[in-house]
Amino acid sequence: MASMAPIPNHLVWAILATLFCCLPGGIVAIVYASRVDSLVAAGLYDAAREASDKARFWSLLSLFTPVIGIVAYLLLLAMGLGLGALTGGY
Repeated sequence: MASMAPIPNHLVWAILATLFCCLPGGIVAIVYASRVDSLVAAGLYDAAREASDKARFWSLLSLFTPVIGIVAYLLLLAMGLGLGALTGGY
């Protein structure tokens, strides 16, 4: 059998995304990342590659969700529509 390139599980990124960024998306990433190694051990390489890709997607989504929210809030502040506009403060 020809040697295959290892399939990354992205577990570290999933855990970091869960701890520091977005809990729900990070949990989904951890679930997919934890499946990769067992699928490789079972010889299900296509399923392992799919789980790896999904773990990467959810990790990146979880990492960038807060960044997008912060940028959107800063844009609202720049336009004068931040929390002060909601409470009537200036």
